[in-house]
Amino acid sequence: MKLKFFATYREITRCNEEDIPVPHDVWELLTSLGERYGAAIRVKLFTPDGGKISDDAIILVNGRNILHLKGKDTPLDEADAVSIFPMVAGG
Repeated sequence: MKLKFFATYREITRCNEEDIPVPHDVWELLTSLGERYGAAIRVKLFTPDGGKISDDAIILVNGRNILHLKGKDTPLDEADAVSIFPMVAGG
């Protein structure tokens, strides 16, 4: 499965893109990223209690926001591409 990082996530992971073994769903993917990259990424991906995905994290599966799929329970497949962005604002 292809995993792409953008902006601050790219800085934390020090990579743009990587191929990874397929996790069962988005929650398993994010949990494994938290274990792999530590507190620096966990504070960006999860709410302070660790029970939900942060509103500041935008997760796309094949270009579709998980909010319009099955959220954290969105299943993943070997052919999927997951992109992780921080919330941005500007004017």
